[in-house]
Amino acid sequence: MKIAKVTGSVVSTVKVDSLNGVILLLIQPLDDELKAKGPEIVACDAVQAGPGDLVIYEGGREAAMSLKNQFNPADAAVIGIIDQLERAEQ
Repeated sequence: MKIAKVTGSVVSTVKVDSLNGVILLLIQPLDDELKAKGPEIVACDAVQAGPGDLVIYEGGREAAMSLKNQFNPADAAVIGIIDQLERAEQ
């Protein structure tokens, strides 16, 4: 499971047909300590997430499969919004 924080949205006036109607979000991947890990990435929104939301995202072919039209060039997609996060102590 990959976790990220939604930091904004992306406006694109031209998209491939398979992504028409898909909202694009700017997300910041997070590590196990919920600290920023790497650069922000653009992800397709499959769950209506918004700025500030903590989300689960997927990359690769699985990202494309989470959208209505599965034949698309998506490299990342937000697939869940985290309402609450609890960690078991080890």
